[in-house]
This record gives sequence, structure tokens and C-alpha cells, in this order.
Amino acid sequence: MNRMTLAASILALLVSALPGLGLAPVDAAEAQTIACDSNIRTVQINNTTLHYRECGKGEPLVFVHGGLGDLNFFEPQVEAFATNFRVIAYSRRFSPPNAPPRATDVNPVSIHVADLRELMKQLNAAPAHLVGNSGGASIALTLAVAHPELVRSLVLGEPPIMPLLSRTSVGEALMESFVRRVIAPSRKAFEGGDLEDGLRKFMDAICGTGCLDNPPPFFPRRPVLVETQAPELRSQFMTEPSANLPPFDCGQLGKLTRPTLLLTGEQSPAIFFLITAELERCLEGESQVMVPDAGHTMHRENPAFYNKTVMAFLQRR
Repeated sequence: MNRMTLAASILALLVSALPGLGLAPVDAAEAQTIACDSNIRTVQINNTTLHYRECGKGEPLVFVHGGLGDLNFFEPQVEAFATNFRVIAYSRRFSPPNAPPRATDVNPVSIHVADLRELMKQLNAAPAHLVGNSGGASIALTLAVAHPELVRSLVLGEPPIMPLLSRTSVGEALMESFVRRVIAPSRKAFEGGDLEDGLRKFMDAICGTGCLDNPPPFFPRRPVLVETQAPELRSQFMTEPSANLPPFDCGQLGKLTRPTLLLTGEQSPAIFFLITAELERCLEGESQVMVPDAGHTMHRENPAFYNKTVMAFLQRR
């Protein structure tokens, strides 16, 4: 295994494009440079409207944010990577400024995978480097397993692929603890119609007690989070749990041949250390890096280290 940085211990706690789709590789020599600015564009994808930003020149690189994120969540990366790549950062379905979910909307991983695939098709952005965090990393990995021809490489920051934990008794215990302490209380609050309490219980587990009332500087304040982000999170919790957990096993993942960089935050909940260790075991030969002084949102908490590490990985591809 090629580990650039290792956790001291696992703590106890989550090439060519498809001609049939009309996709074609971007010729870096012919691509027109797009300046980075604050302009937000829209594209019609699978009966919804997605907002995105695009800048740079070269091979396509698509940032896929996780829950509680949007097209600005990779802001410290967009301009930095646009010096070498054609960068696309978009807001996933139901995330602001896109339309929020209706009470009857379901929110499975599969719909986001389909959206990402169609986005890449419409923007002529395949094959692409996919860089994802949390749920966005799960979406990127799911697309790569189903359609490897659309992907050049993967950068995965702590995808919550909890089914991988079932291989060991320690993993099973961590998963059961996470469901009992985080998933069940959050779902109960959302089922009762209390968006703020559901969001609070979830954020307390991911970024520490009091995170909603005193969020990190890269998050909006509490009232905005409740108004703009809680509905999307609620729709996830109201969706059948199995639809939000790609049923990967090592057999499937071992067939993936795209270069992959696995990232963890030094201060992340320990369940993510174990999930990443399982991913590294399945994706034999891939790199794992721990981002120091950072938690689950490592790309925002230590962007200098994150950018340097990811850029070095991508430039070797």
C-alpha cells in the first residue's frame, strides 16, 4: 500500500468516453480558458435545474459536495485547480440555490449519480477527475463503479459507505453505535417535523457538540442552515436507508481500475477511519492520506494541505 500519511490507530467509532452517449474527451490544447468569477450558470438535468460554476482549462475536474454543501463548498479549491484543469463545481439536487425537496420527494444516492452522469454529458466533461467529500464521495465512487469510462481518477474524502463495516465485529459495533446515536435520533426529529433538532443532532455527531449553534466559518449561520440545508437532509433521512447506502463489497470495488486517492481528516469521527481502511483494503494499491488539523470537511479546514496533496496526485495521472 502507498500511504503518504497513516493514522496512528483506528479509533473506536462512520479513458475513453461512451460514444453512444455523445461524450467526447476534452482536448486541453483546444479548450477555451474560462475565467474564474462569481457567475453561476444553470443546466436542465433529469427534470430539475442544477446550478454550477465553471472555470479553467484542461482535463475536466468535477467537485461533488456532500450533505449540507453547495456549489461554493469547494471554493478554496476552484481557483487553485483551475490553473491546471477545467473545473466544474455544482449544487446537487435539492441543495441551494436549487429548488428544495417537496414533502413527497425521495432522495436516494441513485438519483444523484444519474444527475452527475447527465451533467458530465451535457457539459461535455467526460472522462473527468471526480473529487468528492462525504456523500459526494459516495456518489463519485458509485458512478465510477457503474461507468468507469466516464472517470479519469477519483479523490474520495470519507465516503460514508457503512455496509463495508459489516466485515468485522468492530465495524458492526461502530455502525450500530452510529445508527443508535446519530441516525435514529435525527430521523425521529425529522419525522416529528422538527427540522432544527434533526439538523442539530446530525451536526453534533459530525463536527462536534454545539456545531449548529456555532458552525465553522465556512458554514452559514444557524437560521440559514435550518432554512436552506435541513430540508435536503430531512429528505435523505426520510428515504429508505438502503437507498442511501451503496451495497458495495470488496469484489465490486476490486474491479475498479481508476486511480484513487483516499483522504481522512485527523479529527474526524472514528467511524470514517475504519470505512477508509476498508476502502483501502478493497482498492488494493491505492493511496491513503490523513489531512492534519482537520475533520470531516477537511478541504475547508486545511485547504493548503488538501490542495497540495490532491494536486500532486492528479498531476501524476
